[in-house]
Amino acid sequence: MDSMSYSIGLQVGKNLKTQGPDTINVKAFVKAIEDFYADVPKISIEDANKIVESYFKKDFEKQYGEKKALNQKFLDDNKSKEGVVTLPSGLQYKIIKEGNGPKPTLESTVKTHYTGTLVDGTKFDSSVDRNEPAVFPVQGVIPGWTEALQLMPVGSKWELYIPFNLAYGERGYQPSIEPFSTLIFELELLSIEKEPAK
Repeated sequence: MDSMSYSIGLQVGKNLKTQGPDTINVKAFVKAIEDFYADVPKISIEDANKIVESYFKKDFEKQYGEKKALNQKFLDDNKSKEGVVTLPSGLQYKIIKEGNGPKPTLESTVKTHYTGTLVDGTKFDSSVDRNEPAVFPVQGVIPGWTEALQLMPVGSKWELYIPFNLAYGERGYQPSIEPFSTLIFELELLSIEKEPAK
């Protein structure tokens, strides 16, 4: 027995069993390897890539479809609540406290306090809990924050309701934020730390 080849087969088999599709046909898998090495594949690599990509896309949608719908329902219900403003992008916000300072620009660096939760109330991050304000460039954060910050006068505290496409998208930010998650932030704009040079 060729122990090196067998060992590679074991490693590939282990990876497929733990990370691959549940419905893999081992005989077809082995046949594909034999055909490839014999230069007689039944389909092109391009077509094979499309088939695999399509499979994983459907599997992903099946796994997270319910979560996506639940998060969308939250936004649909939320937009009719008192004080909630919905922007064309889909970003929603409610003003808790209106500041009277200047508004940041895309090039600004800002200091904020925030608490982030999921639609089920699970808290995933909080500068307030750490007792340490967060400083970052306006364009260095998720799109929902970038959009909201440019509308907020310094001194404001808003509650943001950010759809997944303006947050961490279809991939999420594991382990705390799953794919398709709507994020809720209580965001306070404390100051503009740095403005771009003119």
